[in-house]
Amino acid sequence: MAIITISRKIASFGDETAIELAKLLNYNFIDRKSLEKDLLAKGISEVQLKKYDERKPGFWASLSRERDSYFDYLREAVYEHASSGNSIFIGRGGFAILRNVPGLYSVRLVAADDIRISRLMKEFNYSEKEARALMEESDNNRDGFHKNFFNTVNEDSSEYNLVINTGHISPLQAAEIIKYGLEKTISKEDAALGDKRLKELLLAQKIVNHISFDLKLQIYFLEADISEHEIILHGVADNAGLIQKAIDVAQEMAGGRKVSSAISMVNEYKPFP
Repeated sequence: MAIITISRKIASFGDETAIELAKLLNYNFIDRKSLEKDLLAKGISEVQLKKYDERKPGFWASLSRERDSYFDYLREAVYEHASSGNSIFIGRGGFAILRNVPGLYSVRLVAADDIRISRLMKEFNYSEKEARALMEESDNNRDGFHKNFFNTVNEDSSEYNLVINTGHISPLQAAEIIKYGLEKTISKEDAALGDKRLKELLLAQKIVNHISFDLKLQIYFLEADISEHEIILHGVADNAGLIQKAIDVAQEMAGGRKVSSAISMVNEYKPFP
């Protein structure tokens, strides 16, 4: 299967292009509402969504366990959708979450500021001042979101297979360009390798989320590196018993893989709540 991620500036025809592309390719379109529904079902609160969803979190919010649960469940939701079939994701750092998955085709949509301001004025019946303020707030939040969660710059063109200026083309034209690029870039072999890798990443994330949020074991910054035959746990803990418990839990879920630990022991570690 193939996966398309669309990163976009506000008023650069992001959703409109994704909708047209989904029609052209007969792919599933995973939009903001789809992911929000998934996150709420996994226990993420409305408050967390408002605090973190494509927003630049404040200093203390960026250090909290709430931030970790939002991020880890977001990754799980993205992996679940991507594993279920050919998919198009818009925003939410999809290109960064899936960047090492074979078969990924990542796209960035941009447009000049004056064009975006004009579109916002028309869409919301805003004055130029109001539209500019909304544009700048959105740009700042999206920049901060990607920096905080992925330590990446979403304006960096090297992150994408394709960057399109939608200033003077329609959403359908942009979708046709993306379709052509996808078909010329992603092979069936890439897509098959991606399918296998997504299943691995989903399993690893489910292990992390089960340990961290179902069992509430106090292992901080928990991650699971997964390959065909092995899972390695990473993180920080202050109790050897907790580390062994995490290994035992992961081993039960590992599907025959060997589980080992690279979790660091730090005495009396004091996380931000």
